[in-house]
Amino acid sequence: MTTTTAVGATTPSAAAAVTAAAPATGIKADFNMFLKLLTTQMQNQDPLSPMDTSQYTQQLVQYSQVEQSVQQNATLNSILTNLTSQGLTQASGMIGRSVTLNSDVAGLAAGTPAAWTYTADRPVSAVTASITDSTGKVVMTGPMAANIQGALSWDGKLADGSTAAPGSYTLAIAATDAAGNPVPVTIHSHGTVQEVSASNGTLTLNVNGALYGSDKLLGVAATGA
Repeated sequence: MTTTTAVGATTPSAAAAVTAAAPATGIKADFNMFLKLLTTQMQNQDPLSPMDTSQYTQQLVQYSQVEQSVQQNATLNSILTNLTSQGLTQASGMIGRSVTLNSDVAGLAAGTPAAWTYTADRPVSAVTASITDSTGKVVMTGPMAANIQGALSWDGKLADGSTAAPGSYTLAIAATDAAGNPVPVTIHSHGTVQEVSASNGTLTLNVNGALYGSDKLLGVAATGA
């Protein structure tokens, strides 16, 4: 047997079923509550003193505005999902490519060293590098050539002969000029993209086991370039 409900009519049991099946949140919850309050107000108004027409019109306008907000919110969510999917598809082309990142953090993986380059603001006379692990512990430190530009590739070897565990490591450069004044240094990390992922509209790159937001990306090149 088929039961047909007239258009615009909703039985109490049907309304309860819909509510239980799909609880609303956010703007949609406000929209449903507004509609319920408006309907209740209309049903319980005094027949001898009905709601003022202008007041009723204002509430209908508010109802329409809330409804538009619900629709706009759904549309924006759909657009965000599509843009994230498109961005993820495009970013997947970087897998296996060498990248330069605006970060002093580099990933150390089995068989893959952590790599950085640095550039000083002006000529230097002394340069000292130190590497810390994810807990902030210094695991390696030592002098480097006093060049205005340089590179460091660290295979994880420690002073005691052991090898550091794979993970994210941070490079710090202390540089001074001939007068002993500190010289600012810019550090960039390098590595190969292993994976790209998306969450809440944000793209994340996995480079040698370290994670970076796509906003840290400075350059992409063929592996080995």
